[in-house]
Amino acid sequence: MFFIMCAQVPVLLAGLILCTWGAFADGAGVSIVGGEKIKAHSKPWMASIQVDKKHICGGFLIQDQWVLTAAHCKGICQRLDLASVLLGAHSLKNEKNTIRVGIESCERPSTFDLKTNVDDIMLMKLKKKVKVKKQKVKPVKLPKKCKDVPPKTMCQVIGWGSTDPKSTKPTDILQGVNVAIIGRDDCTSIYNGFKVISADMLCAGNKKPMNDTCTGDQGGPLECKKIVVGLVSGAEGCGDPKKPGVYTRLSERHMSWINKIIKGQSNNTFEINN
Repeated sequence: MFFIMCAQVPVLLAGLILCTWGAFADGAGVSIVGGEKIKAHSKPWMASIQVDKKHICGGFLIQDQWVLTAAHCKGICQRLDLASVLLGAHSLKNEKNTIRVGIESCERPSTFDLKTNVDDIMLMKLKKKVKVKKQKVKPVKLPKKCKDVPPKTMCQVIGWGSTDPKSTKPTDILQGVNVAIIGRDDCTSIYNGFKVISADMLCAGNKKPMNDTCTGDQGGPLECKKIVVGLVSGAEGCGDPKKPGVYTRLSERHMSWINKIIKGQSNNTFEINN
């Protein structure tokens, strides 16, 4: 049995499509608007989840056969014959030295709710284990003790989503944008109670207009103090400082769910360190 604590360590467990992104990723879209290019291969766990080799959602490698993303990207799982995950990429147009692997199955909580963003989290099992490449492909570091993230903490969202709020076309080069965590009560008030930000969720935004996520970054990572603490779930509009982004938090509850799924399909587990 290989135990992985909820700590800051890499998780090393063992036809033509003429549709828009919305056909595969339900709900509010999310893209890096007003972001900056990320240093090449500085995020070796980043995954581009694709259908017919077209970027649909972001995600991140948590071990050599599992990628974590958002549950509202579930449409991808309805076309597994054309779906794949691209790892080790910086430019989506240049696949040299990248790894492309098919998706075997998808797992998401039965409690997922598209309208409220509750439990917007999904595991994708890859068809084969990927070989870790020192600098270009390796699993992400997960939260230490699943601690909550205080308001005003500066974080970064990463992805290939559109850089233009009026477009759905993904950007070629991996981008990042800085956002600040917003208190749950404040965020719930901003959304007039339509979205209730629970302990399993985070809310973050940027006071600068056009600095946010939008279409194509669903499932991508939210990184605070160099640790991935959540993933992109949704928002209303793109780059609107009045409508901050909503993120699924990697809480103890969600880590337990991840552990249950992986344990059920292998001899490996995550173990939460309270």
